[in-house]
Amino acid sequence: MEAQESTRQLKVAREIQKDLAEIIRCKGMAAFGGAMVSVSGVKISSDLSVARVYVSIFPSDKAPAVMTQLEENKRALRGELGAKVGKQLRIVPEIAFYLDSSLDYVQHIEELLKK
Repeated sequence: MEAQESTRQLKVAREIQKDLAEIIRCKGMAAFGGAMVSVSGVKISSDLSVARVYVSIFPSDKAPAVMTQLEENKRALRGELGAKVGKQLRIVPEIAFYLDSSLDYVQHIEELLKK
């Protein structure tokens, strides 16, 4: 069973989500092969050292390529994040990207309902 997230964890997660979304948005769709990438959520470890970043990618067929690109650019993204949150946080958390497939799920349900 997972412990309840502290208020500080939630605030830090929200800030990281906002800042990473801004960093990714500034890179533009061209940087991700025309895919739209959005940060759908962030979960942060209790010691604030690791941030699990959930991203939604549209269209979903570009997801594998975009996830690879995010992984390869993780250090640079963490550096840019550090420039934004460096004043608030002592340690910029490590970033781990996860694909949020809830959009695919919604699309699948819509297709089923059309039948």
